[in-house]
Amino acid sequence: MATRIAYQDLIKRLLQEHADYRNALPDPYQSEVLFDDERGHYLVLDVGWNQDKYLHTTPIHLSLVNDKIWIQCDDTEEGIATDLLAAGVPKEDIVLGFRHPKIRQHTGFAIA
Repeated sequence: MATRIAYQDLIKRLLQEHADYRNALPDPYQSEVLFDDERGHYLVLDVGWNQDKYLHTTPIHLSLVNDKIWIQCDDTEEGIATDLLAAGVPKEDIVLGFRHPKIRQHTGFAIA
């Protein structure tokens, strides 16, 4: 349970930093964070208008499953896994959920 709570806090901090960075850019949309501790889902959501085009996208989606951080979606340049590793999360606690299960064994991260 201590690992889950520590990971929840870490994820929230990292995603808020990403949203703050995105909001500092001159883009016409707003980045928001959504946290669901009960179900273990954490997202950065971009919403807004660019002239006549509406944007609603999720550049980052992380899940906590069995005390592992699953990266469900990562549309960042450096990769959220880099941030997690820099914060001290071991590779065996990170699952690249967006990678097919057959190739996860070759990523250097956890397979499930």
